Amino acid sequence: MARVVLVHGIGQQFTGPESMLAGWLPPLRDGLTLAGAPTLLSAEDVAAAFYGDLFRPPGRPLGSDGSPPYTAADVTAAEADLLMLWWAEAATVDPAVVSPDARTLARTPRSVQAALRALAGSAFFAGLSVRMMVADLKQVARYFADADTRQEVGARLRARIGPETAVVIAHSLGSVVAYEALCAEPDHGVRALVTLGSPLGIPNVVFDRLVPGPVGGLGRWPGGAGLVWTNIADQGDVVALVKDLRVGFGPKVRGHLVDNGTHAHAVSSYLSAPQAGAAVAAGLQDT
Repeated sequence: MARVVLVHGIGQQFTGPESMLAGWLPPLRDGLTLAGAPTLLSAEDVAAAFYGDLFRPPGRPLGSDGSPPYTAADVTAAEADLLMLWWAEAATVDPAVVSPDARTLARTPRSVQAALRALAGSAFFAGLSVRMMVADLKQVARYFADADTRQEVGARLRARIGPETAVVIAHSLGSVVAYEALCAEPDHGVRALVTLGSPLGIPNVVFDRLVPGPVGGLGRWPGGAGLVWTNIADQGDVVALVKDLRVGFGPKVRGHLVDNGTHAHAVSSYLSAPQAGAAVAAGLQDT
């Protein structure tokens, strides 16, 4: 079993575990190097908990970008809740995004169209078509609504975690997967959980739908007393709406704000940050 297990987020349906490892390992090593621990990790130490294929369409028409031909009309009420939060957050960090007002934030077909148009013109969602944004929303919605998908995603991660696994690194929706998987196996032995660009703290659409659910407004600690949880967020990361996870999970969560430049949510930018490297190195020490 690997010493470090990686968990990806949404939008990975057209790649695979080998491609994921090839994209994650160099910046992960950069982060370790910048943290002063360049020799702690080999390629054999790392495994990918990959689940993107579960969201891969069975086929696609020639000339498409690979996503179903979604439009604003395909956005459900539950998906619209998250979309509106993305829009409001994007407006706070990007001057080019028109701020939604209280009336516009009502869930109507017109407001969904306006949100998608606004986000398509934002720096954060640059290059994403409407159909791709809707497809991403639907991946999040399916994870929470489809018990079979949720179980299979979690099972793939748990299958990668063994006695030698010291660190779990999870990006975006993968942080939800990692949190739930570690809570399900409290004797897992993982020493460090590193979450990057995490949506775990978003009320209602994520935090309140976690399994196990929060009790008294506080989420369960995902391991024993020895687990160190480090959460890293970019101030401009629209997905990581709640930057400080201590609000929902208690004061033991170690939080860092980083500047990923124009790629606020990019996993490579997060992994190469010295804060990420230090958190991984601490988990690998003496293993």
